[in-house]
Amino acid sequence: MTIDFDLLPEPSTSKEPVKRAVTTIIPTTSDSKSASSSKKTSSTSTDLPNLPSFRIDKAHRSYKHQYSNIYFVRLRILRQYVEESAKKRWADVPGNPLYVPRVLEIVKTKLCWIVGTVYMDMPLKPNILEDISREHGLPPLPPANYSSISDKIMLEDESGRILLQGDLIQTLINEDSAERTGTNANVSGLVTGVILAALGKETQNGEFEVVDLCYGGMPPQPSLEASKDEDEMDVDNQPDASSSSEEKDTDTWIAFVSGLSINEPSPADVSTQLLIEYLSGEAAGLDDQVSTSRISRLVIAGDSLASMVVTGKGEADADGIKRSIKEKKEMVGTKIARGRKYGYDSTTFSPHPTRALSAHLLDLGRVMPVHILPGEHDPAGTILPQQPFPRGMFGDVSAFPTFSSETNPTWVRLSAPSPSPSKQDITRTFLVHSGQPVNDMFKYLPSPASSSTRVRAKLDLAESSLRWRHIAPTAPDTLWCHPYFDRDPFILEQTPDIYAIGGQESFGTRLVEEFEDEDIKRCRIVLLPSFAKTGTLVLVNMRTLGVKTVKFAVKGMTGDGQDVEIADETVKKEEPEAEPRMRSPDSPDSIPDSSNPASQMY
Repeated sequence: MTIDFDLLPEPSTSKEPVKRAVTTIIPTTSDSKSASSSKKTSSTSTDLPNLPSFRIDKAHRSYKHQYSNIYFVRLRILRQYVEESAKKRWADVPGNPLYVPRVLEIVKTKLCWIVGTVYMDMPLKPNILEDISREHGLPPLPPANYSSISDKIMLEDESGRILLQGDLIQTLINEDSAERTGTNANVSGLVTGVILAALGKETQNGEFEVVDLCYGGMPPQPSLEASKDEDEMDVDNQPDASSSSEEKDTDTWIAFVSGLSINEPSPADVSTQLLIEYLSGEAAGLDDQVSTSRISRLVIAGDSLASMVVTGKGEADADGIKRSIKEKKEMVGTKIARGRKYGYDSTTFSPHPTRALSAHLLDLGRVMPVHILPGEHDPAGTILPQQPFPRGMFGDVSAFPTFSSETNPTWVRLSAPSPSPSKQDITRTFLVHSGQPVNDMFKYLPSPASSSTRVRAKLDLAESSLRWRHIAPTAPDTLWCHPYFDRDPFILEQTPDIYAIGGQESFGTRLVEEFEDEDIKRCRIVLLPSFAKTGTLVLVNMRTLGVKTVKFAVKGMTGDGQDVEIADETVKKEEPEAEPRMRSPDSPDSIPDSSNPASQMY
């Protein structure tokens, strides 16, 4: 279905046709309902018991500790879960392999298994010691990824380090994620900081020949305990309309967006304004299949403000607009009377992006609760976890109790009324971050050639991080983080129901499942693309964990304001995943093509 919104033009005698903004809405299996006939739904934020806080108070804001403490704490906490999983996995292995608690106690040529922290020895990976010892001069451009044929994988604990070898290890190093699908490693690849168990034996030359790997597995899921009394789990893992998890017009939806990249006034602002009108219920038609009244809140996952752009041809102002050296000189010449005070040039600062973002948040805050996270390119601290934006920078909306300035990453726990009066309220736990952990892990893999392969690889990494029980294993090696002394807040102590990852180039989603006894842990992974580039809003159903997208576009321009030609506006439905991602997948997942102008259902 396609809904057209007229953009009211300024009075003019021109005979040029009026541009029309096109918003494509997801097809659904249920009958169309009138959006105006339903009341605005609500979701309530609840307490987060037994979950680590990513806020750093003054008492713990210290940078005098060594980063090695994080690795010691990580190994100490996750070792027990990896050992339990390994004992179950290798209980019936011929040869009765023994568990060796320390790497240095391995007996040569004897089958055993060990537990430790992965270290990736990669020549292309940044090395602070090499940077210091290098002669002064211009540093080389950082590589797009760290992968090379010279990479080595090592496993270490408190006692020492041993080199891992074998066909399985070479597969993880040299092949891309698509070729690894179906291996007994069951991961997209390995990165520094992962806690795992390795089964094998030490060779005569001191290397550990690996035949299998094991991880801690997905942590417990509180929503599973709460749903045991229910007749069935209403999770949308089948696209068939006859499924018991068919969406209902009383379902509650959560909206996610990332990469608004608010900048100086530009044609791209039209898409942002259409987004606000859609969420406010001002732009949806009566036949809108996903009633905006069922969208209870919005989560903005990073990169809300545009970053400064610097090119070799010229400089960039704080507004992100690239200008040549000649243009800069002309600008300075016209504003030379203002001068500089103490070396500060006020002509390079523009308050418009912050003011525009504050105005947008105020419009949204009047109709629904809003959560905003800082991102990689936002004016916030660089190291993870990024602390919340100061509420004062957002003006009037900061006084709203429904406006939440969150850390990056952050946990959000929400409750919504059940569509069935006989069932208890639906409670879901969300884990959201702005994409830095997944983007950094992606650099450890060979660069996939196509966009769909890159989406698949990042979904694999996100899934693997759930089974590793750690969302940012590469911190602090290649991902900057706070030097914690006695804890590692990135350890997963419970499985989220929704794992939303911002700062991505394309949309992607996957339902991950893991069986444990008679229970099934489920997590919906969602990759949130840049709204400024794709105009994509993602909606997640709190009851079924179903995902839909709404794309906002303006005829004649892309999300960043560049002119394009739209040849066909026909809504095309992508084939969703036939099955959720299981622990031992037999076939690759179906990754949606985010270039499709139609909204999609998954």
